[in-house]
Parts: sequence; C-alpha cells; structure tokens
Amino acid sequence: MEQKQKTEPVAHLRKQFARLKEARHEWEPVWRDCYAHALPLRSGFATTASRTADPLFDGTAPDAVDQLAASLLAELTPPWSRWFNLTAGADLPPDEAAAAGPVLEDIGAALQGHFDRSNFLVEMHQCYLDLVTGGTAALLFEESAPGGASAFRFRALPLPEVWLDEGESGRLETVFRRTELPLDAFVRRFPDAPLTPDEAQARTKGDDRRIAVVEATRRQDGTVRYTAFREDPPDARSAEIGSAEIRSAEAGSATGAAAGTAGRGAAEKPLAAGAFADHPVIAFRWMKAPGEAWGRSPVMKALPDIRTANKVVELVLKNASIAVTGMWQADDDGVINPANIKLSPGVVIPKAVGSEGLKPLGAPGRFDVSELVLNDLRQRIRRALLVDKLGQADSPKMTATEVLERKAEMARLLGATFGRLQSELLAPLIDRGLAILRRRREIPPVRIDGRTIALSYASPLAREQMHRDIETVAGWADLVSRLGPAGMAAVDAPRAARWAGRALGVPSALMTPEPEAAAGMPAAPAGADPIGGPNGGVNAGGPDAGGALLQSLAALGTAGSGGTP
Repeated sequence: MEQKQKTEPVAHLRKQFARLKEARHEWEPVWRDCYAHALPLRSGFATTASRTADPLFDGTAPDAVDQLAASLLAELTPPWSRWFNLTAGADLPPDEAAAAGPVLEDIGAALQGHFDRSNFLVEMHQCYLDLVTGGTAALLFEESAPGGASAFRFRALPLPEVWLDEGESGRLETVFRRTELPLDAFVRRFPDAPLTPDEAQARTKGDDRRIAVVEATRRQDGTVRYTAFREDPPDARSAEIGSAEIRSAEAGSATGAAAGTAGRGAAEKPLAAGAFADHPVIAFRWMKAPGEAWGRSPVMKALPDIRTANKVVELVLKNASIAVTGMWQADDDGVINPANIKLSPGVVIPKAVGSEGLKPLGAPGRFDVSELVLNDLRQRIRRALLVDKLGQADSPKMTATEVLERKAEMARLLGATFGRLQSELLAPLIDRGLAILRRRREIPPVRIDGRTIALSYASPLAREQMHRDIETVAGWADLVSRLGPAGMAAVDAPRAARWAGRALGVPSALMTPEPEAAAGMPAAPAGADPIGGPNGGVNAGGPDAGGALLQSLAALGTAGSGGTP
C-alpha cells in the first residue's frame, strides 16, 4: 500500500459515513427478518429479542438457502476446477495469438493454483450465503505474507460491518467498514494514535475495552484510497494528555511530555492512510433496482411465503398438541377440581352423583387443509430460491433432452444475475489476483484489456451457453452436409474444430495451429518449458518463441492499461 497520497479530511469522511448509515437504516429491518427466517442466529442481526420473540418452526427456507449457496459455488466458482480462461484477444496477429495460447494457459493455471491453495472456497461460500439472504455480499481480498502456500488471503465481511455506495462505474467502490478492536490490538495496529486518559488508564489496568474504528476504502481519481479513523473521536486535549501519560510511562516523563505537545490536535488526523493499486474489497449483489446501492435477494422475494409457512407450522403443531392430549370439559359440581386432575394411565377421577364427569371436546381444526396450504407455500419458497432448477433432479430417469431443457431454463432464469456476478465478482477477482501475482513477479506484466488478452468464463453455468453455440454450429454443419459436396465445400472443418475446442476449453497444446499462424511461428527449441522459476511462475526470458511472446505481451499490456503494474 502506497503512503504518499493526499489525505482526505477525516471530518468529510465522517459525514459521508453518517450519510451511508442513514441510507442503510431502512434496509436493516428487512435484513433482520430475512436472516431470522432463512439464516438464523447470524451475527450482527439476530438480537436477543428476535431470538426469543419469533421462533423458527419451518426449516424450508434455511434448507433452500443452503442449497442455493452450494449450487452457486458449484456453478460459478467450482472447487478445484478451472472456472475462467485467458485467451488471445482479437487485436493479436494470428501467429502471436497461436503462440500466446500455451503461455496464457500457464498464467491461468498459476492463478487458479493460488485460488485453490488459499481459503477462497471457504470464504466464498459464506459470501454466497449473505448474497442469497441479504442480496449483497462483500469479500476482502488481501495479499498473504511471503512464504505461504498461496499469495491470496480472503475474508467474508459480515453485512452488518459494511456500508457501501456505488461509484461512477456502477460498482460498489465506496466501502466503509466498522470494527471494534481491543485496546491492546488498537495500540499495536495504530501506535501513534492518541488515547484519552480513561483509555490510557484502562490499558494500564488491563481492562477489556474496545475502540470502534472505521476503515474507508473508495476509488477517487483512478486510485483506491484508504483511510482509518475513530468512529467517535475523543476530545483533542484529552487524547493528548492520555497519549502523553502512556508514552511517559513507557519512555520517560520528558519524552512523554514532548510527545503530548507534538500530538496537539491529532484527534482529527487519520489513524492510517494510504492507497491501493486495486480495490481490496469486492462487493457484489444478486439484483438491484434503479437508484439503489444495496442488492435485493431471493429471500426478500419469498419472505411473505416464508413468514406464512412458519406461522402455519406453528398452528399445526399447536393443533397436533391438542389432538394428542385432547380438550376436556366437566360440570362444575363442586367435586371435580380441574387443578388437581392429571390424565395418566390408571388414574381415578372422582365425580359427583348424577354428573357426567369429564367429556372430550372435539377440535375444530382440520389437518388436511393446513397441509395443503403448507405444501403450496413450501413449493413457492423452493421455486423462489431456485431449488427446483439448481438442485438435484428429483427423477433419476430423466432423458438427455429433459436434462438439456432443464439447464436451458436455469440459464434463462439466472441470465441477469449471472451477468451481474460476472461484472461485480468474477472479473474483479481475476484482475485483483493477476495484480498481486504481477507484483510478486510470478507472471509477466500482462493485463486483461479485451483486445490483446481476453477473459472467458469456464464455469458450468457459462459452459451452458457455449454448448448451445456448439449445438447451433453442429446443426448447421448437419444441414449443410445434406447438400452434398457442394454444400460441404462451404465448411472449413479445421477452423470449426479449433473453434469448438476453444469453446469447450480444450488446451491449445492439443490443437494444431492455423496454417497462417504456423507459417509465421519460429521453431521452439527442444525441451522448452514456459513454466520456470522457484515460485512456479511464467519464465519471461529465453530465446524461444515463448520468451519473445512474453516480451510482446508485457509491452502490449503496459501500453493498453495506461498505468503501472
């Protein structure tokens, strides 16, 4: 993180934070209901009152949320599988595009390896749970310390901790995160931060006191700026005295007094400030309405049915309790005391002469009607949470046509959501990962610009569109083949085979290069390997075609990005 950046006034950031808190306030009751019914006991939303006042009786929504989150993980970012490909862009000449294929595959493999060795899958699943329930999720993407198994470190940020706003690009590029740090952790992280006399005394006594810290990360003028400050600033003079007491106790009274004098007015200065080359927080949404910054979730859409189903199950259980234990009535004959009657085997209940004693009272409720209503509600909840589309097929004897139609319907339903997740989640993930590996010099300084280097998605959900395109081309080839040799003359079979291979994600090493590309490619020496170096990065040197290509890609990437690595 670079430190030489113009620092934005803390007072301005605090006003912006207050504005975002006010804008988020109207969403919090809806989130609280969604989490209480679909993801109960979620930290930050489930208060003590909500845990006891509205118990959960029906488990359809929590089960559907788990299934949808697991399906998103398998369909968008499948574990231990390639869910993206780096390919040569349209601006590269054919000979360079053919030589770029294996090199870009090696870069993609290196990036995928770091994702697989990190905690990406664990934290990503938690983000999907927030996405399905609250409509918005945030993932912190950091660079790990050197020497680890992976260069990446992830953390799913709880929705109650973040306040978001859109940037000029329409993405969530302004992120305020509030955390409470223990006093010792606060001093270790911000050693120059002033303390009040109460905080200094609490630290001396070892009290378990926490300080609320707000970290603002926002994109401004092409740079991602970072500023940390207190949520509630202490009085400047009190902070000065408290810091002087701490420093005088640690380094002598003269030094402490000097530090206190130097720290005059430091209460409104940021705790830390700097800049990132790439945004470390990736915030994404399920869907949104125009003019809104926060996303809307499928649980919000199904919330009326979820509430109703929960109430119906509660009433059914009460009715079942009545059906098991029964309701009774008795004449007030002065002999029977209802408070002393216990219904148990072998019990003798006295009654007056001539009275009828205990008589059962019929229950007015009908279980069959409530079961019909409950089945309809549960079916609508599963349909709203896409369990019937993304989950396992109920019938194990589905034909191939039924499977294809089911996947096509799933692609239609998730088309808009998948497009948004590609833009707000997958593309920033890959850009951030490539930037970290570039700084570590594990890959050449290449960037995805869509012209020289393009990004394609290879997740199961993305491959459905590829399969439809291949089916279209195969149908056309079958139709042309019926026209005889004259019709087949219009088909370039080698090009069609290479196009199908690229669409299916076949490694370029298994496909012969196109004739014009092969004619312009220099012969690679025997045993040449584009992967090298102790970290498993891509070797950028050497006299072979791969080394010359990497230099060309580095120049093209730097020129196309207009920035520094």
